[in-house]
Amino acid sequence: MLLKQLKEITGIQDPAFLHAALKAANGDLTGAVTFLTDEHSQEPAQDAAAAEPSAWEGSAVGKQLTPNVPATLTINNTDLHTIHTFKPLESPGAEAVERDAAERSQEAHSAESKNRSKRKRCEVWGENPSQNNWRRVGDWPVGMKNIGNTCWFSAVIQSLFQLPEFRRLVLGYSLPPNVLENCQSRTGKRNIAFMQELQCLFALMLGTRRKFVDPSAALELLRDAFRSTEEQQQDVSEVTHKLLDWLEDAFQLAVNVKSPGDKSENPMVQLFYGTFLTEGIHEGNAFSKIETFGQYPLQVNGYRNLNECLEGALVEGEMDGAASQSVKYGEERWFTKLPPVLTFELSRFEFNQSLGQPEKIHTKLEFPQTIYMDRYLYSSKELIHVKREEMKRLKEKMVLLQQKLERYMKYGSGPARFPLPDMLQYVLEFITTEPARVVPPAQDSQAALLQSQAEPGVLHGPSPPDRIQERKAAAVGDAACFSASSSLQQESSAPLQPSEVPEHPAPRVVSEEELNLVRTCLQRWRNEIEQDIQELKESITRINLSMEQMYCDPLLQQVPYHLHAVLVHEGQANAGHYWAYIYDQPRQRWLKYNDISVTESSWEELERDSFGGFRNASAYCLMYIHDKASCCATDKDDGSEAGQFQKEVESLPLELRHYIQEDNWRLEQEAEEWEGEQSCKMPQMEPSSASESQELSSESGPDQASVCEQSVHSLASEHARIAKEQTAKAIANTADAYEKNGVVAALEKAFHEEYSRLYQLSKETPTPQNDARLQHVLVYFLQNKAPQQVVDRTLLEQFADKNLSYDERSISIMKVARAKLREIGPADVDMEEYKRWHEDYSQFRKVSVYLLTGLELYQNGKYQESLTYLVYAYQSNSQLLLKGARRGVDESLIALYRRKCLLKLNEVASSLFISCEEAHVTEGISILNELIIPCMHLMNGFEISKEDLDAIEVMRSHWCSYLGREDMDAKQERKLGELLPRLLDSSTEVVVLKEPPKIRPNSPYDLCSRFAAVMESIHKASAVTVK
Repeated sequence: MLLKQLKEITGIQDPAFLHAALKAANGDLTGAVTFLTDEHSQEPAQDAAAAEPSAWEGSAVGKQLTPNVPATLTINNTDLHTIHTFKPLESPGAEAVERDAAERSQEAHSAESKNRSKRKRCEVWGENPSQNNWRRVGDWPVGMKNIGNTCWFSAVIQSLFQLPEFRRLVLGYSLPPNVLENCQSRTGKRNIAFMQELQCLFALMLGTRRKFVDPSAALELLRDAFRSTEEQQQDVSEVTHKLLDWLEDAFQLAVNVKSPGDKSENPMVQLFYGTFLTEGIHEGNAFSKIETFGQYPLQVNGYRNLNECLEGALVEGEMDGAASQSVKYGEERWFTKLPPVLTFELSRFEFNQSLGQPEKIHTKLEFPQTIYMDRYLYSSKELIHVKREEMKRLKEKMVLLQQKLERYMKYGSGPARFPLPDMLQYVLEFITTEPARVVPPAQDSQAALLQSQAEPGVLHGPSPPDRIQERKAAAVGDAACFSASSSLQQESSAPLQPSEVPEHPAPRVVSEEELNLVRTCLQRWRNEIEQDIQELKESITRINLSMEQMYCDPLLQQVPYHLHAVLVHEGQANAGHYWAYIYDQPRQRWLKYNDISVTESSWEELERDSFGGFRNASAYCLMYIHDKASCCATDKDDGSEAGQFQKEVESLPLELRHYIQEDNWRLEQEAEEWEGEQSCKMPQMEPSSASESQELSSESGPDQASVCEQSVHSLASEHARIAKEQTAKAIANTADAYEKNGVVAALEKAFHEEYSRLYQLSKETPTPQNDARLQHVLVYFLQNKAPQQVVDRTLLEQFADKNLSYDERSISIMKVARAKLREIGPADVDMEEYKRWHEDYSQFRKVSVYLLTGLELYQNGKYQESLTYLVYAYQSNSQLLLKGARRGVDESLIALYRRKCLLKLNEVASSLFISCEEAHVTEGISILNELIIPCMHLMNGFEISKEDLDAIEVMRSHWCSYLGREDMDAKQERKLGELLPRLLDSSTEVVVLKEPPKIRPNSPYDLCSRFAAVMESIHKASAVTVK
């Protein structure tokens, strides 16, 4: 087991090395990894393979070094950038000798990468059964189904499909019959089959009526190829690059060229490949060569933005003395030809030797929506050399200014240093603090001053760099004054007693003459130093501005590239999820392509998810398109994406149009079958409440108005029944009015007195233990400023409740109230509005019941049951709070205990999982799948709080920490690998969380007493059980 893990971590396959390392480390895995990585770093291919496991980095992973690099070059973390600059980028026109060497290197690398730790990809584990989620809405782009760890494929294919030129190439792909007949190689046939499947997939993405397409056929070809012994690989970057290689080879079959190795006419090469010139000195010898590149790799560490990355990748070493033999190494790269589609791979993964595993780089890296490539072109070489020299001079000046500023801001010679102006201010404050004794001016000549015990030169330190000469005269004058003053000093006759020591440090004796002199000097010095600091800061600001605008020259803004797509990875090095942001030209906005989901987005959201430094999400690939290509795509568009897609569908070959029609016909058949199944299930459905009954019957036909009225009446009656005890008390207080003035007067008195009582109740200041809204529906209405007509009718409904038939007086008042209700017409009360208010109160009570039940269960340690109630309480409450702050309950309280419950439940699930007992492991996985992951999905929205985000990251990190544990068997490791993608990304999953059992308290007193007990226990941190 240890040998296997050591192989995966280090990539070293020699058993003798591994046994020796384990023996030297006394069986400790970490020690063995350190031993191997420190002492045996002379395996560059393996280290490089382990160091870069990120997506879209195939050209920088597992490739051989260029012939110019010495074979003895070793690899470590500090040399990572150097290695990247020597790695060749895929060259379609490489020489046969280089291809043979590459194949031998690839074979060796393939054998090494079989057991290498790979990053896993997410998978969809649920689908929405509603047929409304199957159908495409208008001309909206379609998503792509995740068929198990294939989110990377969706991100890549969607980015390519949205390139009009690439889409045209794929859909128009065809081979002459003689080429098909003469193609006998296995790889050639496979590439043709893959291209045909991609054609079908693209055709569906154009013309399907489905909301998302299924890429299973194309993916199956990829998986079949990687199951073979020759091409067994699972790394995302390698699979992606292999996919693009297949497309390139498939197009090469359709190109009519004399030499099979000539790829100059290959449309994939023309679209995605460019060339660059490398000039430099190696071991004192000048060299120059032209290379071809596809996806250009860039390091992220140490850079703030994309331009800095490019500058660092294209310039290495010192080139100033290119003609001198004293320069041993230096290198510059210049792009000589840029492709229409320019792709940058961002290296966000590195191998941590101390941990013995790859880890993700989360540092922030900014990139623009438009980048000007002029500054990297060979045609701009002379101008850029001038700019770089100027930039170098400005940086050197900046360093000097910052050093000068630092001397002022970190003044002193000891470990603790402080700003010099502050230090002078402190001395000034000390001098001006009221001393124990103040000697008047007349007694200055006889005053006894305490001799300082400190060494001379309290303000000792480096002299300010500016205006030193100006101050020499002032310094001489100051010295003379101090000399005259010091001649008057005498030793104090006796030290102060402890009781006489001032509360704050202060001079024991100071004369007014000394005080004025020191104050004048210190204030003048402080003003001069503050002026120096201000001048330094202004100079630094000016230099920063000059550096920022250095390349804003109009001559360097002739070759713009616009950002087309950003491919994002979220998670850690060992697991994660992929999606893409793609700019939609017709709509002039960003769209987010996340498996089956395609949603409208914004540049702000893209920045948050792609720049890095926030959560664990960051871009790993940037796809820019040339300004001309962008303009061509816009010009060809007729202003409507639907119109453009329709034109493309009409221009498809006949067999592809038939393929789209057949798929759309199958969709209709599936919809009919689904509707038939649902119609069989409908009689078995039972609404759970009056509001649900209304929802089901809202589309029931011509009697909709009567059904709606019946639904409203049932809700109002329900609320009247809840408050019947309070209404009965109001009726009981009308005995005198009933006997003296009759039933109408009794109803009026009861109505006004009850309204007055409830109005006063609604104005009371709420406390943590008391929420008056739970006592009566009208308190809820009054606090939320419901229309007066709604309030009056609701109160009248209370007195018309048939459950008030206690005696003759109650029955009489009920009949009069019912008669008055019948007099209220549609013009008096908007019944739709009336219904919505009662629905909201019903929802509010439901939220309160769920919250209280969840809190009680949490206090009793029943976290699974509690979480379900709290999640439903939060979701329903959020809908209420959209209408007003007092429509729902305290959201922060639900969120707090939902978070606490989720963390507790995660601890339970993880402890069960690592128990190694099969029953417990299964139970832990069940908790994770049925409760934790759906809950995390609901929490992980755009407006997620920092506390919830931190809790989610804690849970994810907790599960990621189990990777590579020695006490896990292979079965557990496999299950963990299946869990992590779901845990790290559930954005495309359909949340299916069982609604908790219904709990309906019979009276508001029951609910209020439970509320008071639970709130008291929360605030006093003591469990209270309420029956």
